[in-house]
Amino acid sequence: MSLTAGIIGLPNVGKSTLFNAITKSQVEAANYPFATIKPNVKTVEVPDERVDKLSAMFNPRKTIRTTFEFTDIAGLVRGASKGEGLGNQFLGHIREVDAICHVVRCFDDNTITHVENSVDPKRDIEIVNLELSLADLETVQNRISKVERKAQSKEKDAVKEFEVLQRLKSALLEGRSARSVELNEEESEIVRSYNLLTIKPVIYIANVSEADVVNPENCKYYQQVKAIAEEEGNKVIAITARTEEELAQLDDEDRQMFLEELGLKTSGLDEIIVSAYSILNLCTFLTVGTDEVRAWTFTKGMKAPDCAGVIHSDFKKGFIRAEVYSYDDIMKYGSEAALKEAGKLRVEGKDYLVQDGDIMHIRFNV
Repeated sequence: MSLTAGIIGLPNVGKSTLFNAITKSQVEAANYPFATIKPNVKTVEVPDERVDKLSAMFNPRKTIRTTFEFTDIAGLVRGASKGEGLGNQFLGHIREVDAICHVVRCFDDNTITHVENSVDPKRDIEIVNLELSLADLETVQNRISKVERKAQSKEKDAVKEFEVLQRLKSALLEGRSARSVELNEEESEIVRSYNLLTIKPVIYIANVSEADVVNPENCKYYQQVKAIAEEEGNKVIAITARTEEELAQLDDEDRQMFLEELGLKTSGLDEIIVSAYSILNLCTFLTVGTDEVRAWTFTKGMKAPDCAGVIHSDFKKGFIRAEVYSYDDIMKYGSEAALKEAGKLRVEGKDYLVQDGDIMHIRFNV
């Protein structure tokens, strides 16, 4: 299950520095616009202390965490939807991701160029969101021109699609995102084929100064981003990209010491990775044993046979049952034997909705 979050924003807001930190890789993070033209894509492990604790308990030969992809996309500028700054190419890269991490500069530094010549998070967010909306509006209007005549002829499917398109068009013209339009399951399926930019889930990442990262509420720039995120129903995470890049180069022990010196409990990067995973309704089930402890990604709402198929297609095809217990229970009772004795091992069938943190043993026959 390969899903990707795209890191976007204006030029020189810290996107590539953040990408370096997230992936512990080195891409160009230069102090001029469009240093990143081709998108960089890297796979990262999703932090999960459950995997670490289960690994300590079962002492397996291998421990495998679930993964997630991040894409570093070049900076957008005013007029991107009309092709400015190679905008159409960059917007195309955003269409290919499943979620958006929108980095916003929230610090003053005269040595780092700002494409708008001043720091103003509200304006910067509006520039990016406007370009995404204008690109979506063009997509919607082009589609309307193709289905309008069929809708007027009362073709059933065309009538449904035309009605949805009109609602999307109205929202975009009012300055709202496609996300703001309430859609039922059938309508969502229609809209999915348009690959709209503003329908993708968003996390705002406020790139603050090191002095502000411990108490971002004290930063006026962060407050601007937070207000917009709350209005849209989105999450905002405060980080210092340069510091996170330095943290990423340290081993676990030194990293923890550095965080403590900064007055932080956890890395902002871990929160970004987990949040990006979460906003796509992704969850984790686990398999355990002396050979391997492994985390598996599934989409919330999947049933046991579908999750079995994540492991191997034969497991879904020949699914008989799943023996299931929760992570919390294995931690409480300390062993599978004690957990079974306490009656906490369940046998679930084909209609079981798998829960985040479930530990499963799949029984199948092909």
